[in-house]
Amino acid sequence: MAAACKGASLEGGITIGILPGGSRQSANPYVQIPIVTNLGEARNSIVVKSAQAVIAIDGSYGTLTEIGYALRNGIPVIGLNTWSLSIDGKSDNSIILAKNPADAVNKAMNLITS
Repeated sequence: MAAACKGASLEGGITIGILPGGSRQSANPYVQIPIVTNLGEARNSIVVKSAQAVIAIDGSYGTLTEIGYALRNGIPVIGLNTWSLSIDGKSDNSIILAKNPADAVNKAMNLITS
């Protein structure tokens, strides 16, 4: 998340970190507004419900839960080298694939402004 926050900051964006722990100091140096939850992984639902679109980059099981929360709530998911889904052996194309970070951001912005 540090790279995403750094890029957003460099482009004049405001960065918010919804932190799993109980300390503001655990935020990466590019988080301008840290939100301390002390909820651990349960904070993933807050992250998703606060978004208009989700960009999933790589990721482990925490990213997978965020993808699931987003799709369940009708929030578009753009994927960059991340999970692929299938249901009953059939490919599920719910995750919108992106070629690179700029493509991911463009797709997300187009989905939230349309």
